[in-house]
This record gives sequence, C-alpha cells and structure tokens, in this order.
Amino acid sequence: MIWIVITVVGAVTILFKASGPVLLGDRELPPRALAVVEVLAPAMLAALVVTQTVGGNGELVFDERLAGVAAGGIAIWLRAPLLVVMVVAAATAALIRLL
Repeated sequence: MIWIVITVVGAVTILFKASGPVLLGDRELPPRALAVVEVLAPAMLAALVVTQTVGGNGELVFDERLAGVAAGGIAIWLRAPLLVVMVVAAATAALIRLL
C-alpha cells in the first residue's frame, strides 16, 4: 500500500512540475500565485514530517521519534550541517528507544 502512495505522489509531482511550462509557456506567474507556490513545498514537507512523527492508527503517538525530530530541529537551529542533523536525530531516537 505504501508503495502505491509513493508512486502516485511521485507521478502527481511530475505532472504538476510539467504542467507549469506547458500551460504557462513564457508567461510569468502573478506575484500572488508565485508567493503561494514558494511556500507550498515547505508546508507539505512539514505536514509529512508531523504526520510521520506523531501519527498512529487513528491516534497521536508520542514516542522516541518526536524526540529525534526535536533534536534534529535544534541541530538545524544551531546551523549544523545536514549530515550532523541526521546523525543527531537518529542517535537521539535510538538512545531513547534503548532506554
């Protein structure tokens, strides 16, 4: 089931990306539409992270994943490189799971 969702999301993403040049041609987007498009991807990524972090089977689940995401967020806030952020988040979640 998860692979079907991933495939559909990938296909829709490709269609969206291809539709811009096809429908607009050489014209520019209006400034208001451009502002919406610029914040759409970060908002979707944030929603995906939140649902994967605390989402369960119809309930909220607060476990080590949330601590890992929080530690990764702090590492980003401290301007750590991406590899360091990933290691900090994974290590935090693993250590809490170990306890």
